[in-house]
Amino acid sequence: MSNEQILAGRGAVVVGGGSGVGLAVAHLLSANGAGVVVNSRDEGSVAQATESIVRAGGKAVGVPGTAADETIADRLMDTCATTFGTVDILINCAGIAEPVGSSILNVSTADWRRQLDSHLTTVFNTCRAAAPLMAARGTGSIINTGSFAYLGDYGGTGYPAGKGAVASLTLALAAELRETGVRVNTVCPGAKTRLSTGPDYESHIRELHRRGLLDTATMHGSLDAPPPEHAAALYLYLASDAAREVTGEIFIAAGGFIGKFLRPAMSPLGYRDHAKEEPWSVEELAAMIGRRDTANP
Repeated sequence: MSNEQILAGRGAVVVGGGSGVGLAVAHLLSANGAGVVVNSRDEGSVAQATESIVRAGGKAVGVPGTAADETIADRLMDTCATTFGTVDILINCAGIAEPVGSSILNVSTADWRRQLDSHLTTVFNTCRAAAPLMAARGTGSIINTGSFAYLGDYGGTGYPAGKGAVASLTLALAAELRETGVRVNTVCPGAKTRLSTGPDYESHIRELHRRGLLDTATMHGSLDAPPPEHAAALYLYLASDAAREVTGEIFIAAGGFIGKFLRPAMSPLGYRDHAKEEPWSVEELAAMIGRRDTANP
């Protein structure tokens, strides 16, 4: 246990806390004084994670089931409030890998929906359940998990779409909840987990490199990801009072590297007064949009 209990007396819910980054985060929050509700779809993983936290001297209870089911999301908050007195921290780390070889050329509707349920619906359901409780108390930290994949560089369909939607939802919730004292951020972790190991994953990364979607440095970084404990440190910071002014950010945590994505900025290409001018012609649009940007070739 840490000598500095920066989360002492706080209640935390960790969705996807049975393995990978979620498990590392659950342990770290507990080591810093929080009581933790561990959630995962797999009942055995929940039991093992909870037992390991208690053996380490922490406080934890488990609630198995997918938070894509709103009744599970509600149960997580009820369990945290009942067991630890309050819901101060919500961590969303749940996720599943896309089927091997999945692309828009072959993805099924069922696979698409499974991806969105795992990566987006769980976040919506848990935020919907936690935010009113936090807002009523005037404090709270919600930390969602995104992915570099939302930029599209890793291909796929439901996975990048879900993670991109999580980033957008984070920005919207942060803006809406700012005046209530509730903070909302996203972390895009680079870590070795069950989703980033194995021959299928390695083959996928090498194929993306062959196709020119990933540069060599990114390929090697993806194949040699750091342990999840390195990413967990940023979640702890965002959950603590040290980050009381930080909200609406999309961070990167990959081993020794910490960064953040800047908010996309609109770049004007042309303007005309719609009250006085005709709509743009195809030729005019081609001249604006197709021209080479010498400042950003």
